[in-house]
Amino acid sequence: MTATPKAPERVVATDKALDLIRTLQAEHGEILFHQSGGCCDGSSPMCFGRGDYMVGDDDVKLGEVGGVPFYMSPSQFEYWKHTHLTLDVVPGRGGMFSLENGREVRFHIRSRIFTEEEARALDAA
Repeated sequence: MTATPKAPERVVATDKALDLIRTLQAEHGEILFHQSGGCCDGSSPMCFGRGDYMVGDDDVKLGEVGGVPFYMSPSQFEYWKHTHLTLDVVPGRGGMFSLENGREVRFHIRSRIFTEEEARALDAA
């Protein structure tokens, strides 16, 4: 009998992102990420204090990065459900309401399509 492969994580973070997450946690306490499918700031991953953003009942929790929950709007998840996400940090300005704003760096998503094996493991999970 063949063992079912372990389902891959849907979202992971680079060391640079984890460093910035720790900095933001030290300054703001518990935080969360939300990725919506809107335009402008809504197309970037946004970081909020947990008490400052209300996660919708239908929002999809993709996982956690550095112990921080990462959510996505259901409509965006429909587009990205076959995609592995890596949270990174790049030079630039963060979203207006995102906690990294004003640091001359911003969170950024890099993505790739799940392999066939990873997709089967996700379907089986």
